[in-house]
Amino acid sequence: MNRIVSTAFILGAGLGTRLRPLTENIPKPLLEIGGRPIITYAMEHLQSIGMQRFVVNTHHCAEKYAAAFPNGTWQGIPIIFRHEPVLLDTGGGIKNIEDLIAEEDRIIVYNGDIITDLPLAPLLARHLSGRTEVTLVLRSQGPLLNVNIDAQGFVCDMRHALKNHGVRSCLFAGISLIEKRFLKRLQTGKIESTVPVFIDMIKQNRQAIGGVIIDEGFWHDLGTPEEYEKLKQAGANLY
Repeated sequence: MNRIVSTAFILGAGLGTRLRPLTENIPKPLLEIGGRPIITYAMEHLQSIGMQRFVVNTHHCAEKYAAAFPNGTWQGIPIIFRHEPVLLDTGGGIKNIEDLIAEEDRIIVYNGDIITDLPLAPLLARHLSGRTEVTLVLRSQGPLLNVNIDAQGFVCDMRHALKNHGVRSCLFAGISLIEKRFLKRLQTGKIESTVPVFIDMIKQNRQAIGGVIIDEGFWHDLGTPEEYEKLKQAGANLY
């Protein structure tokens, strides 16, 4: 069990618009692949580094989560569901669970619609060595290479907002490690993405956000019905 982080915040509140009509009556992370909900692949991945608690935000068809996890646990690990009556986006969602995080603690934030087995130990090591508020998991190949890093591995641009190309353009893999103090940069109840906040941090300090490139393992973003059907057919052979 790692001693760096014990809680993972899995983003489960999205509307799943890219996968409609499949998601009209179910949250995207509860769509099944290999006979089980997509979100359980994230949980299994996080369990491999000793997560002791999952927090999942909900919005669209929130009652389906309670039906999928009637005991409020997965493999003995407790799950806390935090409902968002108004969808708060990533930053607002993180701020909305602030009371669940101890003052000197940190959380892994994990997109609920990815399936990956990339090793997570390098994220933990990079976060501690970089001493940043935020560390992003990156991949050097992928459909959207819009996170730039400098020669020291710090994030120097996102979505080309700062016109700083750095030394490499990367894909954000949908996994990050965030210190509790980062949440002070967010406003309670505000609908906001973390990206503009990250960009402001980079403007103030070029070593504010760490990046770690982890190309090992597979990584899938279930962004289209075609991608979902491909993975669904792979099923038990996904790994």
